[in-house]
Amino acid sequence: MKIDYKHRQSAHCENGATAGLITHHGIEISEAMTFGIGAGLFFGYIPFIRLNHLPLTTFRVATGSIFKRVTKELGITIKTRKFSNQQQAMDVLDETIARGIPVGLQTGAWWLPYFPDAYRFHFNMHNLVVFGKKDNSYLISDSVFPEPVVCAVDDLRKARFAKGALAPKGKMYYLSEVPDRIDMPKAIINGIKTVTKAMLKYPLPIIGVSGIRFLARRVESWPIKLGHEKALLYLGQLIRMQEEIGTGGAGFRFIYAAFLQEAAVHLANDRFIEFSERMTLIGDRWREFAVRAARNCKGRAGNEDSYPAMANILMEIADLEEGLYRELAEAVA
Repeated sequence: MKIDYKHRQSAHCENGATAGLITHHGIEISEAMTFGIGAGLFFGYIPFIRLNHLPLTTFRVATGSIFKRVTKELGITIKTRKFSNQQQAMDVLDETIARGIPVGLQTGAWWLPYFPDAYRFHFNMHNLVVFGKKDNSYLISDSVFPEPVVCAVDDLRKARFAKGALAPKGKMYYLSEVPDRIDMPKAIINGIKTVTKAMLKYPLPIIGVSGIRFLARRVESWPIKLGHEKALLYLGQLIRMQEEIGTGGAGFRFIYAAFLQEAAVHLANDRFIEFSERMTLIGDRWREFAVRAARNCKGRAGNEDSYPAMANILMEIADLEEGLYRELAEAVA
């Protein structure tokens, strides 16, 4: 049992799974366009939510939001299910792919044995697509890998029912009805409006551009309030959230820059080329922050890598992002 599904590698798992499922049903869409229409770009520093006992920083919207928003904007009908019974979850998966429908799953990455040991960690928001079954293994399109992979039934069951924060609970999703025509410019504009509103007008000061400034002030205070060793733990966590877990802050900025470049064509507006270039530069500044933070964590920090210097980079990023989002909001008003 194998569905004729085209595997494509992508920078981020949910973008890749979503773009792959939509493209399979006849609407060619890139990872970047998926991310942009899905309003995936975000920022939040949420110190009262802990990941591995350290504050959570997020550079994208909650898992599942991109898929829901893209399909809604494109007029696509979807089916999503969660399960309490593990065997029922596996049976429904088998029944669905037997009908020739590729299925997206939310999984715990730790339980996927095809991940190299160095990349396995307890992360319960990893998305992949199942497109077939052979013997006692599933055929999987996991977009973070260059080629399709296989996963034993028992291993995939464990991954679907991983315990801990944001447990997937057997979540599966697929497309059930796709329209003959879509309004891509309208979807693009709505996606941009959602991002600019979240980044500029979110009522909590830990979210959006305000959240970046909030984080900058915290970073500067960490050595004094936390002490040297604990400050390094907080800084290391921030780097992991930015550069390793789920593509990261700079990575998401680069993806959004690619989206803006594609938007310039669909909207017939060359101004979005400039917006794309500016977003790329913002991604570069996030990477510069990560490099300086890594020097601290490795004990190689120079005077230019001080906590106040890192905080200044974050303040600069906040100013750059605020200016860009304001102009984007005006361009699609």
